Amino acid sequence: MANEVKQTVMHMGYEEGKKQERIPDPCIVVIFGASGDLTKRKLLPALYHLKQEGMLPESFAVVGVARRDISATFSADMEDGILKGGGVDESDVDLKPFMENVKYFTTSFDDDAGFEKLKNFLAEIDKKVGTKGNRLFYLAVAPEYFADITDRLGKHGMTKATLPGQWMHVIIEKPFGTDLASARKLNDEINRVLNEDQIFRIDHYLGKETVQNILVFRFGNGIFEPIWNRNYIDHVEITAAECIGIEGRGPFYESAGALRDVLQNHVMEVLSFVAMEPPDSFESSAVRTEKLKVWHAIDPIEVEDTVRGQYGPGRVDGEKVIGYREEDRVDSESETETFVAMRLQIENWRWAGVPIYIRAGKRLAKRVTEVTVVFKQPPMHMFKSNDTKQVKPNVLKMRIQPDEGISLTFGAKVPGPTTNVMPVEMHFSYAENFGKSSANGYERLLLDAMLGDGTLFAHRDGVEATWALMTPILEAWAKRPPSDFPNYEAGSWGPAAADALMKRDRRKWHKL
Repeated sequence: MANEVKQTVMHMGYEEGKKQERIPDPCIVVIFGASGDLTKRKLLPALYHLKQEGMLPESFAVVGVARRDISATFSADMEDGILKGGGVDESDVDLKPFMENVKYFTTSFDDDAGFEKLKNFLAEIDKKVGTKGNRLFYLAVAPEYFADITDRLGKHGMTKATLPGQWMHVIIEKPFGTDLASARKLNDEINRVLNEDQIFRIDHYLGKETVQNILVFRFGNGIFEPIWNRNYIDHVEITAAECIGIEGRGPFYESAGALRDVLQNHVMEVLSFVAMEPPDSFESSAVRTEKLKVWHAIDPIEVEDTVRGQYGPGRVDGEKVIGYREEDRVDSESETETFVAMRLQIENWRWAGVPIYIRAGKRLAKRVTEVTVVFKQPPMHMFKSNDTKQVKPNVLKMRIQPDEGISLTFGAKVPGPTTNVMPVEMHFSYAENFGKSSANGYERLLLDAMLGDGTLFAHRDGVEATWALMTPILEAWAKRPPSDFPNYEAGSWGPAAADALMKRDRRKWHKL
């Protein structure tokens, strides 16, 4: 057990000598929507991992808030989530003291009297535990409650510091709007109550080690950054593929679709890390500035450079699965996309002329999120390849999930009397080098939010910049309803039109 905890610390990138400066002030984490699955499966296990690693303050408490009264079972249910989802042993000596400060409070999100009682409830915990009035509010609720909850937190005096050094931070789950207009409206409503430095718009992809490692890989190694530009890179591919369907979330997916659910947020965040210029520092404002420059440099995306798809019946891992239109609570003639592909260009000095190809979808052949950087061929070919007339290009792949790692493909001479070349691969695996970790990515994000570090969170400017790119596509699609849905078989790699998008440029998607 001790070794597993040590590996988790390494995996999260915390140096033992710097722990002290990474420990937040005493505080209460207040989770709205705590009756949902996220709290049990991800948030409580993540908080407990921080406790194991000595990254939480001594004076600390968790309060779950929801409309259903589950106070009698909440603590036991959360402990079960920590044991099953966090790789924790029942005999862990820290578990019982931690659970003693996990509480539950019942209120509707539009009940002023309930919020006043919540304020008093938290004040009592402050006195008992010594949490000094510091709060991290986590809104794990449907988007329609974001503004209501923040408004009532402000109305009842829970968003303003009353003592020197006191802080109140609010984490908001995605989606941050459904288009540019709704995102601006939501941002305006929340900013009426909260300063921007109090708001932490969370994207769990940014908690993944390999996403953060893109920056380390680029800016922490002298051999890659000099060739990370249009002079050496032919094109970039980003794939976010899921083999699962919508898992009973019919109403949500009908109103969202793949572009809103994955591409506007997760994929665009990954792209910004791949394409950004070196920031002046890794302070949050410097990193956000460079990310924003990337999104602003993307040319308006023509609808002809986009592909949308919807899965029909098929086979995944040998099992028959139904099509999207047969899923529970989905319109039998639904026009919602479960797959998106697009081609875009970043018009700046580094990336001019380098196409970026993106695809994301449900019920594809396998679950994999990967960035593929394809380098240009040498100016002339002196060698022959075993399988084709042309030597394969160098390819760098950064696997974000699952089996996190990085691989580099390059040409090597085949043993023998001829000078034939074949591609070989160098591979780095997180699990092999650092051990398998039970961390789920929320550890880093929760810790940063308590510390007030917004580097790995979305800023309102960034949210609006990515929606400004995606909203015209949604509007164009609305004017041209799809005539061929469903247009790809479950268990495939998506519609034929996605392959045609690449073929048009004499390229093809790399095998994952």
